Amino acid sequence: MNVYQDTLTSPIGNILIKASDDGLTGITMDENIHLLSPNSNDHIVTAQCQLDEYFKGLRDDFDLTYDLSGHTEFYQKVWQQLTQVPYGQTKSYKDIAIALGDVKAVRAVGTANGKNPLAIVIPCHRIIGSNGKLVGYAWGLDTKKWLLRHEIAHSPVPEHMLF
Repeated sequence: MNVYQDTLTSPIGNILIKASDDGLTGITMDENIHLLSPNSNDHIVTAQCQLDEYFKGLRDDFDLTYDLSGHTEFYQKVWQQLTQVPYGQTKSYKDIAIALGDVKAVRAVGTANGKNPLAIVIPCHRIIGSNGKLVGYAWGLDTKKWLLRHEIAHSPVPEHMLF
């Protein structure tokens, strides 16, 4: 299977986008990303365009094809639940566990959330602690705050309904 990758410069830093022939496989951030020879495909070009629109406040959801093969069924179910959290709003790890039918799975949901390979497009940044506080984010809490504030600023939902 072919592997493709390219970058996107964003307000939160350089983003590396990876894909297979079947769909997106990874979206990660790293200030040190400098590809000498980008190797793109249609999945990456579409993701770059949609992420750029997101950062400009013109897009509140994504219409992308994912290739999550190689990840457990449970992780994929958690990530599917994350895509149901509306733009500009938050849910807790407990909310996601309940939506999956097992309130005791909070820690497992947290682990799956932390292993999300497609940050932003599978919005793990919208997941907060049960106490309403921001907790954990692979790209740092400052980035998580930035993403949530960006969404709130471009959201039709009144601010008082958000965290």
